Amino acid sequence: MSTLTELGRVHFLGMAGVGVSAIARLMLTEGVPISGTDGKDLPVLDEFRAAGVPVRVGYAGENIASVEAEAGEPVDTVVASSVAKAGRNAEYDAAAAAGKRMLHRSEGLAACMSAKRGIAVAGTHGKTTTSSMTAVMLHAAGLEPSFAIGATVAGFGTNAQPGSGEWFVAEADESDGTLVNYSPEIAIVTNVEPDHLDHYSSAEEFEQVFVTFSGNILPGGALVLCADDDGARALEQRVAAELARRRVTLTTYGFSEDAGLRITEHTEDFSGQQFTLTRGDAAAQVRLRAPGRHNALNAAAAVGTGLQAGLSLAQAAEAVGEFAGSSRRFERRGEVAGIRVIDDYAHHPTELAAVLSAARSAVGGGAVHAVFQPHLFSRTQAFAREFGQELSAADTAAVLEIYPAREEPIEGVTAGLLGHPVHTWQGAVDAVVDAAEPGDIILTLGAGDVTELGDRIVEALQRARPHESNVVDGS
Repeated sequence: MSTLTELGRVHFLGMAGVGVSAIARLMLTEGVPISGTDGKDLPVLDEFRAAGVPVRVGYAGENIASVEAEAGEPVDTVVASSVAKAGRNAEYDAAAAAGKRMLHRSEGLAACMSAKRGIAVAGTHGKTTTSSMTAVMLHAAGLEPSFAIGATVAGFGTNAQPGSGEWFVAEADESDGTLVNYSPEIAIVTNVEPDHLDHYSSAEEFEQVFVTFSGNILPGGALVLCADDDGARALEQRVAAELARRRVTLTTYGFSEDAGLRITEHTEDFSGQQFTLTRGDAAAQVRLRAPGRHNALNAAAAVGTGLQAGLSLAQAAEAVGEFAGSSRRFERRGEVAGIRVIDDYAHHPTELAAVLSAARSAVGGGAVHAVFQPHLFSRTQAFAREFGQELSAADTAAVLEIYPAREEPIEGVTAGLLGHPVHTWQGAVDAVVDAAEPGDIILTLGAGDVTELGDRIVEALQRARPHESNVVDGS
């Protein structure tokens, strides 16, 4: 593993991406000289320009030489996003040919973590929220952690921040297998449910990467995993003996009766939820502003991590209650005439089920209206039936065309496979605005640009109901 002091001047490829920009922000704060390129001129690049960082828009083989001439010193290391790959990115290829040290984004993040005690959060679902809750909890308890997370954390106003404390909280991404590049002291596994089968050849290969990740936990460290998830349970069985040999503590959490950290007495409404966490003879109350049983599990994971980091159960339970949300995780975008518009990143059938369940619990006697944008042709092909089934839990469901992201179309794979009406953006707005009544919830769901639809729905509700109620801002 590289350390920050070994990297020299660092150039980033994909600098505007949420993951790469977080690493760049951390390195800049730590005094590492940096520069970067992205294919699009997004607002985050203005932050770096304002700090005097050389930024290029549009990949080109000569960009790094241009940066070197401007800086008056060579670029030593290139940190690249998963999108910037050998043979597909001219700037990457030129850097490699010039003999630069080439690091994947995950390896750059590992370098940032190298001087701290690492907490890596992995799992098919819930990584961002669990990472955010863990960082907020440690901060509220006075431990001042560093963190790098895949979304802006409410209260911090950023997705990455260096802290004066000894802990560093980071997401470990399974989508491309790079979670194995981390060697944390504490690891969380929220669940293991096969996904990203465009990258993995089989479910078995996907599951194996979590075994390898668990094997990277430092001797004397801890693994915190969900007792309610079959995949996490299977992982526990596969790694328990090896973890015991390496003196790695294994802690489970969940609603299950045999969970080491058990959730009981759970109640919720739109304002949030409360429940009791029990560990042996000890018990503590958690009051959480985020609704949904899935968020109770995420909070229990954070508390379990806090226990391993030296907090008492009472301390951790109180501190996690300071969590006020992450961007695109059941995020309120506005309210008009008692109709609440909420945006969520859910892009897997299990995530859809969790968010729709949370909305159903929060809405009381009202209705739930969902607008879903499938993400990736390969994921839609693999889970079309499951997506359709989960969307049926909404009172009305509108589907947008597939957001392709990095993929080319697959013949015969369309949003129509989900079995729900497929709309244009304007058609979806019209459908939910016509259907919604005071007391209802409108959800925009997916990992693509559907997040932009929430504001359009709020505006359309204002036009349709100008005299019924003032708008309540989502923030």
